[in-house]
Amino acid sequence: GIPALSRERRRKRPCSVCGLVKRHIMNRAAYEGGYGAIATGHNLDDEVAVLLQNTLHWQAGYLRRQAPVLPASHPRLARKVKPLCHLYEREMAAYALVRGIDYIEDECPYASKATTLFYKELLSRLEARSPGAKMQFYVHFMRAKEQGLFGEAPDAVEALTDCTRCGQPTSADGLCAFCRLWEPRG
Repeated sequence: GIPALSRERRRKRPCSVCGLVKRHIMNRAAYEGGYGAIATGHNLDDEVAVLLQNTLHWQAGYLRRQAPVLPASHPRLARKVKPLCHLYEREMAAYALVRGIDYIEDECPYASKATTLFYKELLSRLEARSPGAKMQFYVHFMRAKEQGLFGEAPDAVEALTDCTRCGQPTSADGLCAFCRLWEPRG
């Protein structure tokens, strides 16, 4: 499973391996199914936690790309949409409860020390003291971005080629990161 693969690849936590595997599988399924977009269940709490993390580390590339709609950067990559990004996690849980929709309440057991959970906790404390803070943070970030906070993306966009094994787009020569996961370590 993911934890064993993470240990074998000497990753600190399984989160990066899990994310890589999920993105690869979802994109491959979208491409093979002829779907133009992947809609994810990211909510406001998810988005602001990632926004805080990327802001604290000044990850300009990630900040530039953070948006409710991410265009496809290659014909074999589906665009990504986050239709629930303005809804609080508690609103989504309340809706599921009222409608009788089963949902998983627990966080991933392997993510107990994940930084995004720490940022979610910090932001929830801020929200408790200042209701609406999460929404303001996100909406004002998106507005500043639209007004040119990051300017134009640099021209040095990585050229994508096809993975020699699975055919999915990759910026690496030869195998994509997903296929490299399965290569024997030497």
